Amino acid sequence: MALTRTTGVLFAVLTAILILAGWWKLGIPPNATAEAQSTGSGHKSVASTSPTGDRLIEHHAQEMIERGRQTFRYDTFGSEAFWGDKLQLHKAIAGEKHGGVGGGVSPKTALAVGLKVDADAVPDAVKQQIKDGKVNLDDPATTLALLKLDAVLGVKGFFDDQGGLKSIGLECAFCHSTVDDSFSPGIGKRLDGWANRDLNVGAIVSLAPNLKPFTDPLGVDTVTLKKALAGWGPGRFDAVVNQDGKAFRPDGKQAGTLIPPAFGLAGVNLHTWTGFGSVPYWNAYVGVMDMHGSGTFFDARLKDKTQYPVAARTGAYNTRGMPDRITSKLADLHVYQLAIPAPTPPAGSFDKDASARGKNVFEAKAKCATCHVPPLYTEPGNNLHTPAEVGVDAFQADRSPTHMYRTAPLAGLWSHQKGGFYHDGRFATLRDVIDHYNDLLKLALTDREKADLSEYLKSL
Repeated sequence: MALTRTTGVLFAVLTAILILAGWWKLGIPPNATAEAQSTGSGHKSVASTSPTGDRLIEHHAQEMIERGRQTFRYDTFGSEAFWGDKLQLHKAIAGEKHGGVGGGVSPKTALAVGLKVDADAVPDAVKQQIKDGKVNLDDPATTLALLKLDAVLGVKGFFDDQGGLKSIGLECAFCHSTVDDSFSPGIGKRLDGWANRDLNVGAIVSLAPNLKPFTDPLGVDTVTLKKALAGWGPGRFDAVVNQDGKAFRPDGKQAGTLIPPAFGLAGVNLHTWTGFGSVPYWNAYVGVMDMHGSGTFFDARLKDKTQYPVAARTGAYNTRGMPDRITSKLADLHVYQLAIPAPTPPAGSFDKDASARGKNVFEAKAKCATCHVPPLYTEPGNNLHTPAEVGVDAFQADRSPTHMYRTAPLAGLWSHQKGGFYHDGRFATLRDVIDHYNDLLKLALTDREKADLSEYLKSL
Protein backbone atom coordinates (compact mmCIF):
# COMPACT_ATOMS: atom_id res chain seq x y z
CA MET A 1 0.00 0.00 0.00
CA ALA A 2 2.84 2.41 0.93
CA LEU A 3 4.63 1.45 -2.29
CA THR A 4 1.51 2.24 -4.30
CA ARG A 5 1.19 5.69 -2.67
CA THR A 6 4.88 6.39 -3.27
CA THR A 7 4.56 5.35 -6.91
CA GLY A 8 1.50 7.59 -7.28
CA VAL A 9 3.34 10.58 -5.82
CA LEU A 10 6.35 10.01 -8.07
CA PHE A 11 4.08 9.73 -11.08
CA ALA A 12 2.34 13.00 -10.19
CA VAL A 13 5.67 14.80 -9.69
CA LEU A 14 7.05 13.48 -12.99
CA THR A 15 3.85 14.53 -14.79
CA ALA A 16 4.09 18.04 -13.35
CA ILE A 17 7.75 18.30 -14.37
CA LEU A 18 6.94 17.19 -17.91
CA ILE A 19 4.08 19.70 -18.17
CA LEU A 20 6.27 22.50 -16.85
CA ALA A 21 9.03 21.53 -19.26
CA GLY A 22 6.58 21.63 -22.12
CA TRP A 23 5.34 25.07 -21.05
CA TRP A 24 8.83 26.54 -20.88
CA LYS A 25 9.86 24.95 -24.18
CA LEU A 26 6.92 26.71 -25.82
CA GLY A 27 7.76 29.96 -24.12
CA ILE A 28 4.62 29.94 -21.88
CA PRO A 29 5.08 30.72 -18.16
CA PRO A 30 3.43 28.13 -15.88
CA ASN A 31 1.01 30.69 -14.43
CA ALA A 32 -0.19 31.77 -17.87
CA THR A 33 -3.47 29.85 -17.61
CA ALA A 34 -4.36 31.45 -14.31
CA GLU A 35 -3.42 34.89 -15.63
CA ALA A 36 -5.50 34.29 -18.74
CA GLN A 37 -8.54 33.37 -16.69
CA SER A 38 -8.25 36.60 -14.70
CA THR A 39 -8.00 38.94 -17.69
CA GLY A 40 -11.75 39.27 -18.21
CA SER A 41 -13.73 39.12 -21.41
CA GLY A 42 -12.60 42.57 -22.57
CA HIS A 43 -8.97 41.48 -23.14
CA LYS A 44 -7.28 38.88 -25.26
CA SER A 45 -6.16 36.08 -22.94
CA VAL A 46 -2.55 35.00 -22.67
CA ALA A 47 -3.61 31.41 -23.25
CA SER A 48 -5.09 32.34 -26.64
CA THR A 49 -1.85 33.97 -27.84
CA SER A 50 0.09 31.56 -29.98
CA PRO A 51 3.71 31.25 -28.82
CA THR A 52 4.59 31.00 -32.50
CA GLY A 53 3.28 34.54 -32.90
CA ASP A 54 6.10 36.16 -30.95
CA ARG A 55 8.71 34.09 -32.70
CA LEU A 56 7.10 34.89 -36.05
CA ILE A 57 7.27 38.64 -35.35
CA GLU A 58 10.90 38.44 -34.26
CA HIS A 59 11.79 36.38 -37.34
CA HIS A 60 9.90 38.77 -39.61
CA ALA A 61 11.62 41.82 -38.09
CA GLN A 62 15.06 40.24 -38.45
CA GLU A 63 14.37 39.35 -42.07
CA MET A 64 13.30 42.95 -42.75
CA ILE A 65 16.48 44.28 -41.16
CA GLU A 66 18.64 41.96 -43.24
CA ARG A 67 16.82 42.80 -46.48
CA GLY A 68 16.91 46.50 -45.58
CA ARG A 69 20.65 46.31 -44.99
CA GLN A 70 21.16 44.76 -48.41
CA THR A 71 19.00 47.45 -50.00
CA PHE A 72 20.78 50.26 -48.17
CA ARG A 73 24.23 49.01 -49.11
CA TYR A 74 23.85 47.45 -52.52
CA ASP A 75 20.63 48.41 -54.36
CA THR A 76 20.90 50.96 -57.17
CA PHE A 77 17.14 50.95 -57.84
CA GLY A 78 18.07 50.91 -61.52
CA SER A 79 19.82 54.29 -61.26
CA GLU A 80 22.51 53.08 -63.66
CA ALA A 81 20.09 54.02 -66.44
CA PHE A 82 20.63 57.64 -65.40
CA TRP A 83 24.19 57.90 -64.07
CA GLY A 84 25.65 55.53 -66.64
CA ASP A 85 23.43 55.37 -69.70
CA LYS A 86 22.47 59.07 -69.72
CA LEU A 87 25.21 61.00 -67.93
CA GLN A 88 27.96 58.57 -69.03
CA LEU A 89 29.67 59.04 -65.66
CA HIS A 90 31.27 55.62 -65.91
CA LYS A 91 33.28 56.79 -68.92
CA ALA A 92 34.86 59.58 -66.90
CA ILE A 93 35.75 57.08 -64.18
CA ALA A 94 37.26 54.53 -66.54
CA GLY A 95 39.29 56.99 -68.57
CA GLU A 96 40.33 56.82 -72.21
CA LYS A 97 42.78 53.94 -71.68
CA HIS A 98 39.94 51.74 -70.44
CA GLY A 99 37.25 52.60 -72.98
CA GLY A 100 36.10 55.86 -71.43
CA VAL A 101 37.06 59.50 -71.76
CA GLY A 102 39.71 61.71 -70.20
CA GLY A 103 42.30 60.65 -67.70
CA GLY A 104 40.00 58.51 -65.54
CA VAL A 105 39.58 58.50 -61.77
CA SER A 106 42.36 56.95 -59.70
CA PRO A 107 41.84 55.66 -56.14
CA LYS A 108 43.72 58.69 -54.82
CA THR A 109 41.36 61.00 -56.67
CA ALA A 110 38.32 59.00 -55.56
CA LEU A 111 39.41 59.20 -51.92
CA ALA A 112 40.15 62.90 -52.31
CA VAL A 113 36.53 63.60 -53.29
CA GLY A 114 35.26 61.62 -50.31
CA LEU A 115 34.48 58.20 -51.75
CA LYS A 116 35.09 55.40 -49.25
CA VAL A 117 36.35 51.83 -49.60
CA ASP A 118 34.96 48.86 -47.66
CA ALA A 119 38.06 47.04 -46.40
CA ASP A 120 36.06 43.86 -45.77
CA ALA A 121 35.32 43.62 -49.50
CA VAL A 122 39.02 43.71 -50.40
CA PRO A 123 40.88 40.36 -50.28
CA ASP A 124 43.55 40.12 -47.59
CA ALA A 125 46.25 39.54 -50.19
CA VAL A 126 45.33 42.77 -51.96
CA LYS A 127 45.26 44.70 -48.69
CA GLN A 128 48.73 43.45 -47.94
CA GLN A 129 49.90 44.55 -51.37
CA ILE A 130 48.45 48.01 -50.68
CA LYS A 131 50.35 48.15 -47.39
CA ASP A 132 53.51 47.09 -49.16
CA GLY A 133 53.08 49.81 -51.79
CA LYS A 134 52.67 47.29 -54.58
CA VAL A 135 49.25 48.60 -55.72
CA ASN A 136 49.26 51.70 -57.90
CA LEU A 137 46.75 54.06 -56.31
CA ASP A 138 47.31 56.57 -59.10
CA ASP A 139 45.96 54.21 -61.77
CA PRO A 140 42.25 54.26 -62.76
CA ALA A 141 42.59 50.52 -63.43
CA THR A 142 42.85 50.05 -59.67
CA THR A 143 39.57 51.96 -59.24
CA LEU A 144 37.92 49.60 -61.73
CA ALA A 145 39.26 46.62 -59.78
CA LEU A 146 37.75 48.01 -56.57
CA LEU A 147 34.41 48.51 -58.33
CA LYS A 148 34.48 44.89 -59.49
CA LEU A 149 34.91 43.88 -55.84
CA ASP A 150 31.87 46.00 -54.84
CA ALA A 151 34.27 47.74 -52.47
CA VAL A 152 33.39 51.39 -53.17
CA LEU A 153 30.63 52.48 -50.81
CA GLY A 154 27.45 53.52 -52.59
CA VAL A 155 28.78 53.01 -56.12
CA LYS A 156 27.98 49.95 -58.22
CA GLY A 157 29.90 49.23 -61.40
CA PHE A 158 28.39 47.20 -64.24
CA PHE A 159 30.88 45.41 -66.48
CA ASP A 160 30.64 43.76 -69.87
CA ASP A 161 31.91 40.28 -70.75
CA GLN A 162 35.35 41.67 -71.58
CA GLY A 163 35.64 43.33 -68.17
CA GLY A 164 35.01 46.85 -69.40
CA LEU A 165 32.96 49.27 -67.29
CA LYS A 166 29.68 49.76 -69.18
CA SER A 167 27.59 51.64 -66.61
CA ILE A 168 27.42 52.81 -63.02
CA GLY A 169 24.66 53.22 -60.42
CA LEU A 170 24.36 54.79 -56.98
CA GLU A 171 23.18 53.32 -53.68
CA CYS A 172 21.92 54.80 -50.39
CA ALA A 173 25.35 54.26 -48.85
CA PHE A 174 26.83 56.79 -51.28
CA CYS A 175 25.87 59.69 -48.98
CA HIS A 176 24.80 57.97 -45.79
CA SER A 177 27.69 55.66 -44.98
CA THR A 178 31.35 56.10 -44.28
CA VAL A 179 34.16 53.92 -42.91
CA ASP A 180 36.13 53.82 -39.67
CA ASP A 181 39.50 54.42 -41.39
CA SER A 182 40.82 51.31 -39.66
CA PHE A 183 42.97 50.34 -42.66
CA SER A 184 43.93 53.82 -43.82
CA PRO A 185 42.15 57.15 -44.33
CA GLY A 186 39.04 56.45 -46.39
CA ILE A 187 39.46 52.67 -46.19
CA GLY A 188 37.97 50.65 -43.36
CA LYS A 189 34.87 48.94 -42.00
CA ARG A 190 31.46 50.26 -42.99
CA LEU A 191 29.61 52.69 -40.74
CA ASP A 192 26.05 52.60 -42.04
CA GLY A 193 23.90 55.63 -41.33
CA TRP A 194 26.81 58.00 -40.79
CA ALA A 195 26.77 61.18 -42.85
CA ASN A 196 29.67 61.26 -45.29
CA ARG A 197 30.82 64.81 -44.69
CA ASP A 198 33.87 64.23 -46.91
CA LEU A 199 31.83 63.42 -50.00
CA ASN A 200 32.01 66.08 -52.70
CA VAL A 201 28.90 65.18 -54.67
CA GLY A 202 29.14 68.26 -56.87
CA ALA A 203 32.69 67.50 -57.96
CA ILE A 204 31.74 63.92 -58.80
CA VAL A 205 28.65 64.87 -60.82
CA SER A 206 30.63 67.52 -62.71
CA LEU A 207 32.83 64.78 -64.18
CA ALA A 208 29.95 63.41 -66.24
CA PRO A 209 30.48 63.87 -70.01
CA ASN A 210 26.78 64.58 -70.58
CA LEU A 211 25.08 66.98 -68.17
CA LYS A 212 22.00 67.63 -70.32
CA PRO A 213 19.76 65.45 -68.10
CA PHE A 214 20.35 68.19 -65.49
CA THR A 215 20.64 71.33 -67.59
CA ASP A 216 17.57 70.72 -69.76
CA PRO A 217 14.98 70.37 -66.95
CA LEU A 218 16.55 73.26 -65.03
CA GLY A 219 16.75 75.47 -68.09
CA VAL A 220 20.38 76.47 -67.51
CA ASP A 221 23.64 76.06 -69.38
CA THR A 222 26.51 73.78 -68.39
CA VAL A 223 28.62 76.63 -67.01
CA THR A 224 25.85 77.68 -64.60
CA LEU A 225 25.24 74.10 -63.52
CA LYS A 226 28.92 73.46 -62.82
CA LYS A 227 29.13 76.69 -60.80
CA ALA A 228 26.25 75.47 -58.63
CA LEU A 229 27.77 72.01 -58.23
CA ALA A 230 31.17 73.46 -57.30
CA GLY A 231 29.51 75.61 -54.65
CA TRP A 232 28.36 72.68 -52.57
CA GLY A 233 31.78 71.48 -51.47
CA PRO A 234 32.37 68.43 -49.25
CA GLY A 235 29.45 67.06 -47.25
CA ARG A 236 26.72 69.08 -48.93
CA PHE A 237 23.96 68.32 -51.42
CA ASP A 238 20.92 70.15 -52.74
CA ALA A 239 18.02 67.71 -52.80
CA VAL A 240 15.45 70.30 -53.89
CA VAL A 241 17.12 72.24 -56.71
CA ASN A 242 15.64 69.83 -59.25
CA GLN A 243 12.18 70.90 -58.02
CA ASP A 244 12.51 74.66 -57.44
CA GLY A 245 15.56 75.58 -59.54
CA LYS A 246 17.09 77.65 -56.73
CA ALA A 247 20.78 76.83 -56.98
CA PHE A 248 21.88 79.90 -55.00
CA ARG A 249 20.65 81.85 -52.01
CA PRO A 250 19.59 85.50 -52.45
CA ASP A 251 22.98 86.52 -51.04
CA GLY A 252 24.74 84.53 -53.77
CA LYS A 253 25.90 81.68 -51.53
CA GLN A 254 25.31 78.04 -52.44
CA ALA A 255 21.87 76.61 -51.59
CA GLY A 256 22.78 73.06 -50.60
CA THR A 257 22.46 71.58 -47.13
CA LEU A 258 24.70 69.32 -45.08
CA ILE A 259 24.23 65.59 -45.61
CA PRO A 260 22.32 64.42 -42.50
CA PRO A 261 22.95 61.16 -40.64
CA ALA A 262 20.56 58.24 -41.15
CA PHE A 263 21.00 56.73 -37.68
CA GLY A 264 19.14 57.30 -34.41
CA LEU A 265 15.84 57.93 -36.21
CA ALA A 266 13.60 55.53 -34.26
CA GLY A 267 10.83 57.53 -32.63
CA VAL A 268 11.61 60.66 -34.67
CA ASN A 269 8.62 61.98 -36.58
CA LEU A 270 9.81 64.20 -39.43
CA HIS A 271 13.06 63.80 -41.31
CA THR A 272 15.51 66.22 -42.98
CA TRP A 273 16.33 69.76 -41.94
CA THR A 274 12.93 71.21 -42.82
CA GLY A 275 10.66 68.31 -41.87
CA PHE A 276 9.72 67.78 -45.52
CA GLY A 277 8.43 64.28 -44.72
CA SER A 278 8.97 61.05 -42.80
CA VAL A 279 11.83 58.59 -43.25
CA PRO A 280 9.97 56.43 -45.83
CA TYR A 281 8.86 59.60 -47.61
CA TRP A 282 12.46 60.64 -48.04
CA ASN A 283 13.58 57.19 -49.05
CA ALA A 284 11.03 57.33 -51.87
CA TYR A 285 11.88 60.94 -52.74
CA VAL A 286 15.64 60.44 -52.81
CA GLY A 287 15.38 57.06 -54.53
CA VAL A 288 13.35 58.52 -57.39
CA MET A 289 14.29 62.21 -57.50
CA ASP A 290 17.94 62.33 -56.44
CA MET A 291 19.33 58.86 -57.08
CA HIS A 292 17.19 58.76 -60.23
CA GLY A 293 16.13 55.17 -59.66
CA SER A 294 13.10 53.62 -61.30
CA GLY A 295 10.08 53.86 -59.01
CA THR A 296 7.00 55.70 -57.84
CA PHE A 297 6.91 59.04 -56.07
CA PHE A 298 3.88 61.25 -55.50
CA ASP A 299 3.50 64.52 -53.62
CA ALA A 300 0.85 66.96 -54.82
CA ARG A 301 2.52 69.71 -52.78
CA LEU A 302 5.27 69.82 -55.40
CA LYS A 303 2.96 70.85 -58.23
CA ASP A 304 2.78 74.38 -56.80
CA LYS A 305 4.00 76.41 -59.78
CA THR A 306 5.22 79.25 -57.60
CA GLN A 307 7.21 77.24 -55.06
CA TYR A 308 8.27 74.34 -57.31
CA PRO A 309 8.25 75.58 -60.92
CA VAL A 310 10.54 72.82 -62.22
CA ALA A 311 8.54 69.98 -60.64
CA ALA A 312 5.27 71.52 -61.83
CA ARG A 313 6.59 71.87 -65.38
CA THR A 314 8.18 68.42 -65.63
CA GLY A 315 5.49 66.55 -63.70
CA ALA A 316 8.11 65.19 -61.30
CA TYR A 317 5.65 65.45 -58.42
CA ASN A 318 3.87 62.42 -59.89
CA THR A 319 6.60 60.08 -61.12
CA ARG A 320 5.68 56.52 -62.10
CA GLY A 321 8.91 54.84 -63.15
CA MET A 322 8.51 51.36 -64.61
CA PRO A 323 9.46 48.84 -63.55
CA ASP A 324 9.04 50.08 -59.98
CA ARG A 325 12.23 48.96 -58.25
CA ILE A 326 11.78 51.08 -55.12
CA THR A 327 8.29 50.82 -53.58
CA SER A 328 8.55 47.16 -52.57
CA LYS A 329 11.78 47.90 -50.67
CA LEU A 330 10.65 50.94 -48.67
CA ALA A 331 9.37 48.95 -45.68
CA ASP A 332 12.56 46.93 -45.27
CA LEU A 333 14.72 50.01 -45.77
CA HIS A 334 12.68 51.89 -43.17
CA VAL A 335 13.03 49.14 -40.56
CA TYR A 336 16.77 48.87 -41.13
CA GLN A 337 17.32 52.60 -40.76
CA LEU A 338 15.26 52.70 -37.56
CA ALA A 339 17.38 49.86 -36.21
CA ILE A 340 20.65 51.79 -36.67
CA PRO A 341 21.51 53.30 -33.27
CA ALA A 342 23.28 56.59 -32.83
CA PRO A 343 26.98 55.84 -32.24
CA THR A 344 28.49 56.08 -28.78
CA PRO A 345 31.19 58.75 -28.38
CA PRO A 346 34.68 57.27 -28.14
CA ALA A 347 36.42 57.25 -24.79
CA GLY A 348 38.30 60.45 -24.10
CA SER A 349 36.39 62.48 -26.70
CA PHE A 350 34.72 64.67 -24.06
CA ASP A 351 35.26 65.81 -20.49
CA LYS A 352 33.05 63.65 -18.26
CA ASP A 353 32.92 66.04 -15.32
CA ALA A 354 32.13 69.01 -17.54
CA SER A 355 29.54 66.90 -19.37
CA ALA A 356 27.77 66.06 -16.11
CA ARG A 357 27.54 69.77 -15.29
CA GLY A 358 26.49 70.50 -18.86
CA LYS A 359 23.57 68.10 -18.55
CA ASN A 360 22.11 70.30 -15.84
CA VAL A 361 22.60 73.37 -18.02
CA PHE A 362 20.94 71.57 -20.96
CA GLU A 363 17.89 70.61 -18.93
CA ALA A 364 17.48 73.83 -16.93
CA LYS A 365 19.07 77.22 -17.58
CA ALA A 366 19.76 76.76 -21.30
CA LYS A 367 16.25 75.36 -21.92
CA CYS A 368 17.61 72.97 -24.57
CA ALA A 369 15.47 70.08 -23.36
CA THR A 370 12.31 72.05 -24.08
CA CYS A 371 12.71 71.19 -27.76
CA HIS A 372 15.44 68.52 -27.70
CA VAL A 373 13.43 66.26 -25.40
CA PRO A 374 15.49 63.34 -24.01
CA PRO A 375 15.97 60.56 -24.96
CA LEU A 376 14.86 61.39 -28.54
CA TYR A 377 16.47 64.84 -28.36
CA THR A 378 13.73 66.19 -30.59
CA GLU A 379 10.06 66.80 -29.84
CA PRO A 380 7.67 63.87 -29.84
CA GLY A 381 5.00 64.89 -32.32
CA ASN A 382 5.20 67.67 -34.88
CA ASN A 383 8.83 68.68 -34.33
CA LEU A 384 8.87 71.90 -36.38
CA HIS A 385 9.60 75.56 -35.65
CA THR A 386 9.35 78.80 -37.58
CA PRO A 387 12.57 80.47 -38.76
CA ALA A 388 11.94 83.27 -36.25
CA GLU A 389 11.79 80.77 -33.39
CA VAL A 390 15.25 79.44 -34.20
CA GLY A 391 16.64 82.84 -35.14
CA VAL A 392 17.71 82.23 -38.75
CA ASP A 393 16.56 83.30 -42.22
CA ALA A 394 13.70 81.52 -43.97
CA PHE A 395 15.42 80.64 -47.27
CA GLN A 396 15.79 76.89 -46.74
CA ALA A 397 12.53 76.58 -44.79
CA ASP A 398 10.65 78.23 -47.63
CA ARG A 399 11.95 75.58 -50.03
CA SER A 400 9.95 73.04 -47.99
CA PRO A 401 6.16 72.64 -48.00
CA THR A 402 6.36 73.16 -44.23
CA HIS A 403 8.10 76.56 -44.40
CA MET A 404 9.67 75.54 -41.10
CA TYR A 405 12.77 73.94 -39.59
CA ARG A 406 12.87 70.61 -37.80
CA THR A 407 14.31 70.15 -34.32
CA ALA A 408 17.28 67.97 -35.22
CA PRO A 409 17.93 64.89 -33.02
CA LEU A 410 21.20 65.32 -31.12
CA ALA A 411 22.26 61.74 -30.37
CA GLY A 412 25.51 60.97 -32.17
CA LEU A 413 26.16 64.66 -32.80
CA TRP A 414 29.87 64.13 -32.16
CA SER A 415 30.13 61.99 -35.33
CA HIS A 416 29.09 64.70 -37.79
CA GLN A 417 30.70 67.90 -36.58
CA LYS A 418 32.68 68.29 -39.81
CA GLY A 419 31.17 70.95 -42.03
CA GLY A 420 29.52 72.86 -39.21
CA PHE A 421 26.08 72.91 -37.65
CA TYR A 422 22.54 73.76 -38.67
CA HIS A 423 21.19 72.84 -42.08
CA ASP A 424 23.83 74.75 -44.02
CA GLY A 425 26.77 74.61 -41.62
CA ARG A 426 26.50 78.32 -40.82
CA PHE A 427 27.77 77.72 -37.30
CA ALA A 428 31.31 76.34 -37.41
CA THR A 429 31.43 75.02 -33.84
CA LEU A 430 29.12 73.92 -31.05
CA ARG A 431 30.19 77.00 -29.13
CA ASP A 432 28.90 79.13 -32.01
CA VAL A 433 25.51 77.40 -31.77
CA ILE A 434 25.40 77.94 -28.02
CA ASP A 435 26.32 81.62 -28.40
CA HIS A 436 23.55 82.00 -30.98
CA TYR A 437 20.87 80.68 -28.63
CA ASN A 438 22.34 82.48 -25.67
CA ASP A 439 21.79 85.76 -27.51
CA LEU A 440 18.47 84.79 -29.10
CA LEU A 441 16.85 83.56 -25.89
CA LYS A 442 18.75 85.91 -23.54
CA LEU A 443 19.96 83.00 -21.43
CA ALA A 444 22.87 84.81 -19.78
CA LEU A 445 25.03 81.68 -19.74
CA THR A 446 28.50 82.03 -18.26
CA ASP A 447 31.60 80.96 -20.16
CA ARG A 448 31.89 77.89 -17.96
CA GLU A 449 28.25 76.94 -18.54
CA LYS A 450 28.77 77.29 -22.28
CA ALA A 451 31.87 75.09 -22.15
CA ASP A 452 30.10 72.48 -19.99
CA LEU A 453 27.09 72.46 -22.32
CA SER A 454 29.38 71.89 -25.30
CA GLU A 455 30.95 68.89 -23.58
CA TYR A 456 27.52 67.46 -22.80
CA LEU A 457 26.46 67.75 -26.44
CA LYS A 458 29.58 65.86 -27.48
CA SER A 459 28.68 63.09 -25.02
CA LEU A 460 25.29 62.28 -26.56
